Amino acid sequence: KKVLNERILADKKAKQLQKDGVSPSKIFRLLESRYVNKRFLERSLYDERKTPPRVAFNFLKFKEFLELKTKGLGNSGILWDKIIQKRIVQTDGKVYDFTVADSHHNFIANNFVVSNCGVRLVRTNLSENDLNENIVRQLVDKMFKNVPSGLGSKAKVRLNNSELSEMLTMGARWAVDQGYGWDEDPLMLEEEGCLDEADVSQVSSKAMKRGIPQVGSLGAGNHFLEIQRVADIYDEDVAKTFGITEKGQITVMIHTGSRGFGHQVCSDHLRTIEKAVKKYNVQLPDKQLACAPVDSLEGRNYLKAMSAAANFAWCNRQMIVHWVRESFESVLNSSAEDLGMHIVYDVCHNIAKREDHVVDGEKRKLIVHRKGATRAFGPSRSEIPSKYQDVGQPVLIPGDMGTESYVLHGVDESEETFGSTCHGAGRVMSRTKSRKKFWGEDVVKDLGKRGIYVHPASFKVAAEEASGSYKNIREVVDTVDGAGISKKVVRLEPLGVVKG
Repeated sequence: KKVLNERILADKKAKQLQKDGVSPSKIFRLLESRYVNKRFLERSLYDERKTPPRVAFNFLKFKEFLELKTKGLGNSGILWDKIIQKRIVQTDGKVYDFTVADSHHNFIANNFVVSNCGVRLVRTNLSENDLNENIVRQLVDKMFKNVPSGLGSKAKVRLNNSELSEMLTMGARWAVDQGYGWDEDPLMLEEEGCLDEADVSQVSSKAMKRGIPQVGSLGAGNHFLEIQRVADIYDEDVAKTFGITEKGQITVMIHTGSRGFGHQVCSDHLRTIEKAVKKYNVQLPDKQLACAPVDSLEGRNYLKAMSAAANFAWCNRQMIVHWVRESFESVLNSSAEDLGMHIVYDVCHNIAKREDHVVDGEKRKLIVHRKGATRAFGPSRSEIPSKYQDVGQPVLIPGDMGTESYVLHGVDESEETFGSTCHGAGRVMSRTKSRKKFWGEDVVKDLGKRGIYVHPASFKVAAEEASGSYKNIREVVDTVDGAGISKKVVRLEPLGVVKG
């Protein structure tokens, strides 16, 4: 990105200097660099470019990059890199900085199998002035009661195999048809809450058995329900398009996935795919990177099962939204419609999907795997809701329960990263370290003093999810905003939290 920006700037400067009457030879002396040569500048001055400047020919090829950066490191997966900045960070242990090590996040160990953990945002027409401390407490406690939470939490709704199969095929629409939501809801979800590739025949009986008691439950780990206030608005026009009109407006954020069902789907197909590695003679730098060709029987079957798990997650969040609306209705004695509890959007940050993207100047059908990443499609993409076509899709970036979350919007520049951006702030210490460093009761009490009421499923979870366990979400969001792959719209601060 830095090299590309350097060349774009050099192109503009060369043309401006020429207009100012500066001689070509002087322009060459002023602007030539490692990645901007004389021929590039000559084209800027004398030729009409048909395409924007591209990365320089002498930029490292990927193979050269690997040879240089992994020299002497074997198959460790480590890279040599240059330190740009050093800062003091308070930590007393190892830093695990790749993903969230929790079974409820729907992946296996260090493998990259995914099943739609995601985030949903609901707006309201309430202001923070409408909710005093007591009302926030009542709302949080009511949501905790209405939405099953915590490790091993069981669903309020018990489905049979036939009903679960229908749900896995239809996704969020199934829940709406059963009365869990409004007809408009699926239109505000990524993929409208359903992957058509889902095939229940590729889901094991064991996965079905695990899924039946977990439909419509929050789960544990870093999953949450959160009542928030709009603290800052960075782009008023885009915010209004998303239904966010003023500071102090109340929103509700939901973060959960496909629970133990998705985990079991992973386990079942991982064993098959590990065998496929030998069958197709795939050479792996690390045996934990088990994979199968997309068009192989094993690859196709996994995508069908994974799509079913993704549909489970969308349906799960849909049922939870319904119970969140009911909670607000009960406490505030007003209908969800009158409270304006419309879905802003629902995004996945743990999924693999078929998408069209431009590669080497040609549109191609790809499998885009977002693990710890969020889709951030800009205005040019037809997949996003029509009401967002002028501004790009909402991008939901949750923080931890003691800091803040963000709404960004997708931009066409995100196509440089296959329509993707960050998904949140990763951990800076393990859950074990967090439990040793933080006392759950103290975490809840300290947040209460700051005006954040937390109802955790256990104080153990409160300790694990303490703010000090996570990176600074503001730095993460500012980075992607500065890189131009998604742009800030709104900052949200927590008022009340249900922690699974």
